[in-house]
Amino acid sequence: MRDKRMTPAEVVAELADGMTVGIGGWGSRRKPMALVRAILASSLKDLTIVSYGGPDVGLLAAAGKVRRLVFGFVSLDTVAYDPHFQRVRQESKLETMELDEGMLQTGLLAASHRLPFLPTRAGLGSDVLTLNPEIRTIQDPYGSEELVAMPALKLDAALVHMNRADRHGNAQYLGPDPYFDDLFCMAAERRYVSTEEIVDTFDGPPQSILLNRMMVDGVVAAPRGAHFTSCVPDYPRDEEFQKLYASTPYESFVDRFLSGDELTYQQAVDAWRA
Repeated sequence: MRDKRMTPAEVVAELADGMTVGIGGWGSRRKPMALVRAILASSLKDLTIVSYGGPDVGLLAAAGKVRRLVFGFVSLDTVAYDPHFQRVRQESKLETMELDEGMLQTGLLAASHRLPFLPTRAGLGSDVLTLNPEIRTIQDPYGSEELVAMPALKLDAALVHMNRADRHGNAQYLGPDPYFDDLFCMAAERRYVSTEEIVDTFDGPPQSILLNRMMVDGVVAAPRGAHFTSCVPDYPRDEEFQKLYASTPYESFVDRFLSGDELTYQQAVDAWRA
């Protein structure tokens, strides 16, 4: 079995301008922030980001890395709306496809099954279809019901963060929710997992092994790599730091915390906390 360990910089080197990148996690929970920070430090641009958005979307949008965003929401959970994303969107600096949360899941599921679309009731009777006229409806061939034909959300790459992984790409979540990290990986051509710890064996129930090695192309050891989002049970969301992020102008936040590599970021966070 192949050793798939990589660094954040090596992951970013396999990405390219204009790619469609899916980012796992949910809001401000278990986001692959170390990989997001590596993208911020790179020259990548014109990305299409697919996400149940949190600070991953806020940072990448504010940095001008995003050309198009496909999303169900952009929230910091305890902060209802990411202010950096809000500013970019109000200034009309990126294209958007805003979807019902279930429509986004269905689009990922269609891509994971290599289908062009899947039918769903989600989105019917809402302005989602008005704002996204490219999304069509179909009639149930076995009846008369109108359904949304949600197109597959095909990804060039997926980035997710897990509690544990081995060097071969098997990966485990230990919190209460898998979110849709497996769908992001199955919908993508290339799949990269950052993890709190690389282990030789896993503890816990076998169903917590969400990703198998066939679904993963690279594994990155990234302790506290989801910070400042939560990665329970390893650590909760850093609420005080999140408040700082939400209340600080983007350029000032970058100067203070994002001017170096991942180690520099973690050291800056520790210095701020001290």
